[in-house]
Amino acid sequence: MSVRRLAEVEFQPEGFAFSQANAAWAQQTIKKYPEGREHSAVIPLLMRAQEQEGWVTKAAIEHVADMIGMPYIRALEVATFYTQFQLAPIGTRAHIQVCGTTPCMLRGSEELMRVCKDKIHPQQFHRNESGTLSWEEVECLGACVNAPMVMIFKDTYEDLTPERLAEIIDLFDAGQGESVTPGPQNGRIYSAPASGFTTLTDETVVLKETRDREARKPAAATASDAATVAPTQSAKPKTDAPETDPRLKSPSPVKADPAREAAESVKAPTGNVAAADRQDPAVEGNAETRQHSGKKRGGGETEAAAPETLQGEPIGPGGKRRKGETVAPEGDPTPEAPKTRRRKADDASGAE
Repeated sequence: MSVRRLAEVEFQPEGFAFSQANAAWAQQTIKKYPEGREHSAVIPLLMRAQEQEGWVTKAAIEHVADMIGMPYIRALEVATFYTQFQLAPIGTRAHIQVCGTTPCMLRGSEELMRVCKDKIHPQQFHRNESGTLSWEEVECLGACVNAPMVMIFKDTYEDLTPERLAEIIDLFDAGQGESVTPGPQNGRIYSAPASGFTTLTDETVVLKETRDREARKPAAATASDAATVAPTQSAKPKTDAPETDPRLKSPSPVKADPAREAAESVKAPTGNVAAADRQDPAVEGNAETRQHSGKKRGGGETEAAAPETLQGEPIGPGGKRRKGETVAPEGDPTPEAPKTRRRKADDASGAE
């Protein structure tokens, strides 16, 4: 890298100060960084100073360093290291950066530099006689597919020929640079192939807007025919239920008569709670009433309780307790009714 030095003393202004708007912007930019890390704002502040003055002066570097509490030598190191900072006066109307990297060089960037030497100055970083134009050679500017190209301030001008660059230089020198449209100068769209599209030539495949427009055309043409066709019944269930009858509309605009509705309503069947609590002989082997856990009594015994009672008392048919019926004590892992125990004891005595 070549040595980068500040401009000579005769070019340096006595002082520097941000404009009111830029000063407010600088203060907000400094606040973006944590306390103790304000030095990180040096690059954006130097860039704003360059945009305001056209180049970075020694006074601007010192002013920015004072704003963020940075030693002058550190701010000078940053300004002289990055080539984006112009350390000497440049053209007031255009500073042309010509890319000289391999893709642009192969596509004719040397011819573009010859135009700059003829129309501006034989050497880089030197202004023309009126001080409105200057130029320099730079490395890749990121538009290799549109080589060769140049950058003027923040805009790129691509697919250039020496003749077109000469026209652009004349327009900027005349103060008409805004009339030049940035981007490719040969008519192609962005980075599209210079010879035209070879794939995806049908925009209906690419653009959703075009696909939607094409889809609406047949729909509009057959709208009248579709109105005469009855709706399909393929997805509807075949049933005579009123809920699926297409002739019935819901909700009905006519309110139902409450008296007629109550007369036609079917009452719910009355259930037999006692019968529902009995065991199923086909499944459980007998028809006895099921046993339920109940509350403890004074002696620590637990009596079965049917879900129909609040006192936890087992009931039989007719609401009476069955004789001799009881339950196992609470906590017994293998509860067994006394009746079952007596039956086993009788079987054992008979066997003897």
